[in-house]
Amino acid sequence: MNRDSEKIRIFLKRSMEMLTIMAFAFLLIIVRLIYLQIIEADRYKMMSDKNRISLRILPPFRGGIYDRNGVELATNAQAFKVSVIPEQTPDLEEILHKLAEVISLDDAEISTVLTNARRTKKFMPIKIKDGLSWQDVSAIELHAADLPGVVVDEEFERRYKDGEYFAHILGYVGSVSKDDNKTSDPLLMLPDFKVGKSGVEKKFEDVLRGKSGNIKFEVNALGRMMKNIDREEPTTGENIYTSIDSRLQKKAYEAFGDESGALVLMNIHTGEVLAYVSVPSFDPNLFVEGMRYNTWNNLVSNPKDPLSDKVVSGVYSPGSTFKMMTALAGLNAGVINAENRVFCSGKFELGDHAFHCWKHSGHGSLNVVEALERSCDVYFYDLSLKVGIDSIAEVSREFGLGEVTGTGFDIEKTGVIPDKKWKQKKFGNNWRQGESVIASIGQGYVTVTPLQLAVMTARIANGKEKVVPSLIRLNKKPEFEPLKISTRHLNIVREGMYRVVNSSFGTAKRAAFYIHGAKMAGKTGTTQVRRISMKERMNGIIRDENLPWKLRNHALFVGYAPYDNPLYAVAVVVEHGSSGSSVAAPIASKVMQEAIILNSAR
Repeated sequence: MNRDSEKIRIFLKRSMEMLTIMAFAFLLIIVRLIYLQIIEADRYKMMSDKNRISLRILPPFRGGIYDRNGVELATNAQAFKVSVIPEQTPDLEEILHKLAEVISLDDAEISTVLTNARRTKKFMPIKIKDGLSWQDVSAIELHAADLPGVVVDEEFERRYKDGEYFAHILGYVGSVSKDDNKTSDPLLMLPDFKVGKSGVEKKFEDVLRGKSGNIKFEVNALGRMMKNIDREEPTTGENIYTSIDSRLQKKAYEAFGDESGALVLMNIHTGEVLAYVSVPSFDPNLFVEGMRYNTWNNLVSNPKDPLSDKVVSGVYSPGSTFKMMTALAGLNAGVINAENRVFCSGKFELGDHAFHCWKHSGHGSLNVVEALERSCDVYFYDLSLKVGIDSIAEVSREFGLGEVTGTGFDIEKTGVIPDKKWKQKKFGNNWRQGESVIASIGQGYVTVTPLQLAVMTARIANGKEKVVPSLIRLNKKPEFEPLKISTRHLNIVREGMYRVVNSSFGTAKRAAFYIHGAKMAGKTGTTQVRRISMKERMNGIIRDENLPWKLRNHALFVGYAPYDNPLYAVAVVVEHGSSGSSVAAPIASKVMQEAIILNSAR
């Protein structure tokens, strides 16, 4: 009996425990139901089959671009656009035709939107039209009830102040292409989002772009926005302060007039590029707004190639501006000194071939300083055979020729500084002495960019460091690698460059100035773009001005100032400008004088 009572007691006890657990579980269910149906009622109402939450990406404000003094070069202007979110429209095509009754919208524009909608995720907004007027915005808002999924957004379009002056250094922005969309950034999925396509805009895209935000909002069954739920603001892109001085940039651009070419002005101590000019230029705003076919055709068919950035992608024979490299190679190798003289009769014979000096009557007896001063070709022809092409190439690379300068622009070209190994690899042939003769005066295989010429000149003027160009304003002087060349040898070459501009025999004497106690040193260059036959030499060489523009010689000049305390280096290339002394040197002189005046006014 006692055993049965004990079993009953245990059963009752366990039953009570079970009932208690069940009661507690039931209580939890009741509490959860109260929470879901009362406290969270609004939230789940939004997520019902007739209401839901939508997410829209908010593009950031693009960072501005400024010159070194804070002058605005690229900024953002307020504008309005109308877009549509396909998933919020019951019938996209019908909605677009309704919108066409409210604002000007033609069949081609409607067709473009429908095409983009097929290629884009349905929750992504698709631009219908931008550049809306206030009247357009008001009309759309007035008919909003009949236009589900249609939204008007404020946007900021890129604007370039004085665009033609700065087009190649700044670049421009354009719509995202497949090549641009190599990351998972949701911004790049927006159909009309714009990214940097060239220049500083492209180089610093990640910095300028900023980060996207988003907005969560409730939409009803018709796709109309009911209310905002949450908003994460986008992060504005950072501003970029370039090394450019807009005053010098404009002075340099205007100094070219109608000529075609490039100019670079550098600080020889920091490497900061103060002027970066490629002419003719173009208005980068055209790429933001979209240009007509005729405008585009005029740009691409222009023989002076305004779309090309000649500063870093234009390659030219340096001509006589290269003679400093040949001179330094000879001095460095010990095959010449400041006193060694060579007689120039007007031509240099090698085997059965004659190489002519630009001065047909010859220069007589000259040392290296006088050869630079008067730009005697024969002196350097003779020196090339003494020193050899490999030594000339080695010194040239020490001064930044034949390699990218470090701008980070993907269009930058290296040019060519040839040597024996280069020719064997390129053509499978051995190097010939005649090729050294031609290379010694910057012709033949030798090609450089205007920026490389500026770097070369900056290193000559600096004399101690391998200056590297910077397109960004620097807060302190960078540390550069030491320049492996004798100061004594550099002083000999610098003396020759001084005489080029400041002596009565100098080829650039018309570019001389004396301003605020400063003088300029430099070197002219004139390079042939066609071969002059022996028959033409016998019958009389055709004057450059009588040739078609494309067949005229290129004109070059490199220089630095002040001579006794260098601060600036300049390189100028004028395409088919005929003469370095009469065309390129005066342009450099104008810009250098302006730089000295501005520096003195600080």
